[in-house]
Amino acid sequence: MAENFLPALDAAALPPGKGETIEIAGQRLAVFNVGGEFYALHDACPHRGGPLGSGWVEGEKCTVACPLHGWEFDIKTGACINVPGRPVRSYPVRLVEGKLWVSVQQSAASGQ
Repeated sequence: MAENFLPALDAAALPPGKGETIEIAGQRLAVFNVGGEFYALHDACPHRGGPLGSGWVEGEKCTVACPLHGWEFDIKTGACINVPGRPVRSYPVRLVEGKLWVSVQQSAASGQ
């Protein structure tokens, strides 16, 4: 596994249609399982800091709604549906031998 990917959690611990807040390298991330595909976003909603890992996942649209005020985000890219200028950062995720690994140094959307 490349140096910038860190172990996050066992994939079996995150059922389809759910999200979970985790901490990696001092950062709070929201990790999601959408139909067996795994994604990670910065956990804090830019509106009021609500935990996206506790939000409502819409698998058909691949979005999560903040549990505080309902702002919606694209789980794949972090784009905000309600306010396009207020995205959250997305992070690359890899599944290796049943374990999720997340890169906190690189954004999935920008490849940086």
